[in-house]
Amino acid sequence: MSAPDTAKHPCFNVKAKGECGRVHLPVAPKCNIMCNYCNRKYDCVNESRPGVTSGVLKPHQALEYLTRILEKDPRITVVGIAGPGDPFANPKETLKTLRLIRERFPQMLFCLSSNGLGVLPYLDDLKKYGVTHMTITVNAVDPEIGRKFYAWVRDGKVLYRGLEAAKVMWERQQAVIAGLKERGIIVKVNTIITPGINDHHVEAIAAKMRDLGVDLLNCMPLFPAAETIFEDIPEPGKEEIEQIRTKAEKYLPQMRHCKRCRADAVGLLDQDKSAEFASCLSACSKTLPPMQTTDRPYVAVASMEGVLINQHLGEASSFQIWAEQNGAFTMVEVREAPPKGSGARRWYDLARTLKDCRSVLVSGVGDTPMAILSEEGINPLEMSGFIQEGLTAVYKGGNVNAFKHRREGKTCKAMGCTGDGGGCG
Repeated sequence: MSAPDTAKHPCFNVKAKGECGRVHLPVAPKCNIMCNYCNRKYDCVNESRPGVTSGVLKPHQALEYLTRILEKDPRITVVGIAGPGDPFANPKETLKTLRLIRERFPQMLFCLSSNGLGVLPYLDDLKKYGVTHMTITVNAVDPEIGRKFYAWVRDGKVLYRGLEAAKVMWERQQAVIAGLKERGIIVKVNTIITPGINDHHVEAIAAKMRDLGVDLLNCMPLFPAAETIFEDIPEPGKEEIEQIRTKAEKYLPQMRHCKRCRADAVGLLDQDKSAEFASCLSACSKTLPPMQTTDRPYVAVASMEGVLINQHLGEASSFQIWAEQNGAFTMVEVREAPPKGSGARRWYDLARTLKDCRSVLVSGVGDTPMAILSEEGINPLEMSGFIQEGLTAVYKGGNVNAFKHRREGKTCKAMGCTGDGGGCG
């Protein structure tokens, strides 16, 4: 088995950091553990650390984003998935992203970063999709020390705390590292140096990682994030970190050029462009996947005159049914809406009326019909503008920036961040 190529991976090869870049695709929002130093924020470009991203992408959006990034910066050689949660708390999204990108860009290096808890069932998938580099965060090899890092650990449907949580983590991490090495994958271990907790324990970590076949150790200073249990622990200084690295270097090569990258980092390590590409990421997060025409070939539209999307779902007495035929959009029929006054039953009746429609384009929609239609597989899209523009977005996977109510999750401002969003022109 030939060894993976690290010549173009700037994290694993310091000589490449000025010539080769990386892009982190934030497709994994959920996490299966809660670390006492972690505070994941979205929609914030003013903070640079793991767990932070200005948006979250679905797999098809990640492919579109990467395509645009490579057009702007062909020096990108590595595609990474590092959160903002954990890739293997989101295995479906992670693996689909890997598959889509491998099909379109077979030359890219794949690198994933994980806590290790959920990796085991997917080791063969990682090999199949050509993942060459993995990073596992290991903060202790003694569960009595490890228990201080985790508020909880969720393995499937079982929630662990305290010593049991630390034991599960360490047992799983050992098995995962061994499994990765068996498949010829290069492994880097990140250790968060936390004063008073594991700063005296790093030599033991390094020795055990060497025994497991780890290739590189990254001793990272704690970033005291606000609103975390560790927020009052001081960040270790450069001299302290260097002393720890020197001791650990007796066992494993050390990474000394880590930038503590965001979950949406992009560009060279010393020239991160995540703020510059924030608007590009935001635009890609609003694109729809290409239409699957097998079971739901149509799109319903609420329109008063047949040109604009300008009726609220609840006010529409009928819906135009559109299809894509030979590259053009054609209205095939008009269907009457169920009568008003029957409460939730009306929306289930409408779902049956529109059962062969993938989406319904409206100027507005209430929470109850939004939930019911979505459950029935019909995507209500609130927007204004020309019908043709909406149909293009749905059928071609276009940008849906015209949507008035995107119903997204919390933003960083809602969580207390007061910085502006920034973005690229």
